Amino acid sequence: MKRYLFIISLSYAECENLYLTTVKTVVVTATTGERVQIPSIRLRPFVEPSGIKGKFCLTVNGENKIQSFERVTG
Repeated sequence: MKRYLFIISLSYAECENLYLTTVKTVVVTATTGERVQIPSIRLRPFVEPSGIKGKFCLTVNGENKIQSFERVTG
């Protein structure tokens, strides 16, 4: 399994795009510099009135299927 750590900082207005049917994926840059494509539906649960802010961890299996996606502390 492979883990990607990244930081997201989006305003609420920017998060509104996550709910458009035309925006199916979001590309983020991991702390290692790798670019990772994530389904926008995975970010929706983390939208707050201020937007999305925090450090996240994406874990994928050997076939690049998402095993977990969560906010991490620290």
